[in-house]
Amino acid sequence: MTESRIETEQDAIRPLRDDIRFLGGVLGDTIRDHEGPEVFDLIERVRIEAFRVRREEVGRSAVAQILEGVDIAVALPLIRAFSYFVLLANLAEDIQRDRRRAAHEAAGEPPQSSSLAATYRKLDAAALDGAAVADLLADALVSPVITAHPTETRRRTVFDVQTAITELMRRRQRYTETERERAAAESQIRRQVLALWRTALIRLQRLRIQDEIAVGLRYYELTLFDVMPAINAEVRAALRSRWPGVELLPRPILRPGSWIGGDRDGNPYVTAEVVRQAAGQAAGVAFGRYLGELEGLEKSLSQSSRLVPVTSRVAELAAAGYPDPATHADEPYRRALHAIRVRLSATAGRALGAIAVDRAAGVSLDTLPGAVTGQQTDAAAVYPTPQSILDDLDAIDASMRAGGDGLLADDRLAALRHAVETFGFHLQGLDMRQNSEVHEQVVAELLAWAGVHQDYPSLSEHERVELLSAELRTRRPLLGPHARLGELAAKELGIVRAARDVVDTLGPEAVPNYIISMCTSVSDMLEAALLLKEGGLLDPGEPDGPPICAVGIVPLFETIEDLGAGAATLAAALEVPVYRDLVAAADMRQEVMLGYSDSNKDGGYLAANWALYRAELDLVEVVRKTGIRLRLFHGRGGTVGRGGGRSYDAILAQPAGAVRGSLRLTEQGEVIAAKYAEPGAAHRNLESLIAGTLESTLLDVEGLGSEAEPSYELMDELAARARAAYARLVHETPGFVEYFRQSTPVAEVGDLNIGSRPASRKPTSSVSDLRAIPWVMSWSQARVMLPGWYGTGTALEEWIGGDEARLATLSDLYRRWPFFRTVLSNLAQVMAKSDLDIAARYAELVEDETLRDNIFGMIRDEHARTIRMHAAITGNDHLLADNPSLAESIHNRFPYLEPLNQMQVELLRRLRAGEDSELVKRGILLTMNGLATALRNSG
Repeated sequence: MTESRIETEQDAIRPLRDDIRFLGGVLGDTIRDHEGPEVFDLIERVRIEAFRVRREEVGRSAVAQILEGVDIAVALPLIRAFSYFVLLANLAEDIQRDRRRAAHEAAGEPPQSSSLAATYRKLDAAALDGAAVADLLADALVSPVITAHPTETRRRTVFDVQTAITELMRRRQRYTETERERAAAESQIRRQVLALWRTALIRLQRLRIQDEIAVGLRYYELTLFDVMPAINAEVRAALRSRWPGVELLPRPILRPGSWIGGDRDGNPYVTAEVVRQAAGQAAGVAFGRYLGELEGLEKSLSQSSRLVPVTSRVAELAAAGYPDPATHADEPYRRALHAIRVRLSATAGRALGAIAVDRAAGVSLDTLPGAVTGQQTDAAAVYPTPQSILDDLDAIDASMRAGGDGLLADDRLAALRHAVETFGFHLQGLDMRQNSEVHEQVVAELLAWAGVHQDYPSLSEHERVELLSAELRTRRPLLGPHARLGELAAKELGIVRAARDVVDTLGPEAVPNYIISMCTSVSDMLEAALLLKEGGLLDPGEPDGPPICAVGIVPLFETIEDLGAGAATLAAALEVPVYRDLVAAADMRQEVMLGYSDSNKDGGYLAANWALYRAELDLVEVVRKTGIRLRLFHGRGGTVGRGGGRSYDAILAQPAGAVRGSLRLTEQGEVIAAKYAEPGAAHRNLESLIAGTLESTLLDVEGLGSEAEPSYELMDELAARARAAYARLVHETPGFVEYFRQSTPVAEVGDLNIGSRPASRKPTSSVSDLRAIPWVMSWSQARVMLPGWYGTGTALEEWIGGDEARLATLSDLYRRWPFFRTVLSNLAQVMAKSDLDIAARYAELVEDETLRDNIFGMIRDEHARTIRMHAAITGNDHLLADNPSLAESIHNRFPYLEPLNQMQVELLRRLRAGEDSELVKRGILLTMNGLATALRNSG
């Protein structure tokens, strides 16, 4: 690297390091002032030694020796200090990314990959036919779905203070020439850091589902209300300008979803009341936003009829505006907007009254900003659908443009119109989810109560399908009003009936899907359909008509075996007449969900990724044969071990035909805040989802051509070898579960108050029953990161076998095939965050020395092997050669991780030796919080 190039890179990162140095200094001053010199001096001593460890001037024991035996009363502020150092470093990095992006744009450089501007250039170069584009985007949808089991460890208060510091740091950056203003910003930053230091990092109680609902909804006010509609409008305009003769994207492409309050798989706290609260609070947020905007428009659109003509439709609206015709008599837009606001208030009152029956949820008309509570309107005037209020808003828009006020219409009114179109009255689609085993138990009880069959579980698959098909064709309900059911069946049926109430009130988009976890058969799909029928969401139809279901029935294929059989299961379901009729009634649309977490835990990183790709190839073939319109729902988590990584790259890595203008994907854990807490970040992440979807749909991005089948066969072999290597460790090595439990904080993860869901599906110590979040999070805390790489090195080394030609084949695939390149890139990212020297300290917690040496030896050998194979295939001399920003991030933050990991090991040792104090437990949870914040994709 030339000297000038080095100077340029140093200049680029200097502002970041200056920000980190400044924020670290402010935090240090705060600690010295409020914890005293003794605590501050210890923290400084540990910090200096941690940086010496990174520079390899001293060994790992230098930090461990300082922390050994440290008093817990001193250890707690030390842990908090390094946790906040990391949090502030995250903040500085986010600001640096914005700074670099602005510099990139100011320099007039080409738009960066994953931006819509770059995608439009690619589409223009491809010279696509408009009719073909319209066909491929006929069902266009990009839906990020916030899930119900977050690993977001920050409290709301901490989150809010961090947001305030971010804005103050940006203000400080702008005040480079005005010392007084810069000093004022820095003074405010010091106040916020003090507030941060005085705020407890962890909650005393576990999050309730009601808390999770509120956490999920906060992102709408922060960013999504403004960003999503704006992107929808921009993408529609951009595509229609390129193909003006085609009506592209008649519906907004971006439409959000949520699992929070509807996902009850393994979560006993989801009830019918929770479903109503989740839907009611979401609707309340939407109505509140619209009413507030209408109130603002009513104040600002003061055009006088003496100066501006209006259309007859606006005149009609204005006539109904106020009870007193003299009020704003010559201001028709104000009067018309007031009439709309009155009608929308009545609509909100009726909807919220019908759904949110529990007033403890805090959703009622008088809690909504901009609501009109004193003026009555006829019940018939309630808006029946979002389109009906859009019609009125569109009439105002048309009148303003006709009168020459288009500039005004393009502002707040346009934003409101786009928001209503995007979010409707429901705000977000609330998915329902339950495990297939539960469906079987409930259906068996319903059939037995109704006298249809007393022992449903004893039936064969063929007999089950025949029985369920017949029940789905009949209009007779299984239950009467006085049916007596067991607790599980009553609860499940109550939840489905609550979902029906939501659909009846807010429309079918309010509950768009019913997802079947661990779906393995056609009967699993039909059991869910029968439950929907009994709950009132599936109508068998007239004797000569098709059945109609208000929600989509979505099989979720999770394990590697189920992914392999998923296409066959779907094809078999489509051969069942009643199910085929349901799909036909839904315009031949069928959604399928693919599970990343359990497949990875089941078979390891490489095998799971290839099983997902193969499943998609097989599903695309089902589409070709049956004519259905497939939509894939990707159950991705925040970490590489659960499907994480850059979403844009992941979308481009899908096989040809798998996207076709439409996809949904889960957003989970701390990555939700990283992506959607700030408008700039939200805009970048959402546009990257659309950019990837458009490119994967309209362009040939796979790049394999005629070599596709041989490449697939090669991956079949690699995946089989990787799975075998993974199984030898995780499933076949005696004592592995014991090693995992002792060498990681998995037992303590369940005590971290980060979500309402239990850590395991059922009481067991089996890896298969452990949820993916604690599985991945525990390996991350111990800095092994095992789910994101183990088995891959062995597979690659065995297949290459020293053959240079085979190595060249893999190197060629890495260059040409987005799937293979993404797999290796994500593996490199997670391995760069691993640290086996730290992991060795965790391994020392294992009591059986032979077991420890055996298993950790296997892990260490595979780690080295995988790094070696990555370098040989990619030609990169280090893991992050293609990701310098992450390399810089690791360089900046990892000295702060050293004390957190070392302190966690120390406290785990004390706890397990019998020091069962609340302060020790709290210290462990604090270290987990700090490490999760630092690693940014902990679970």
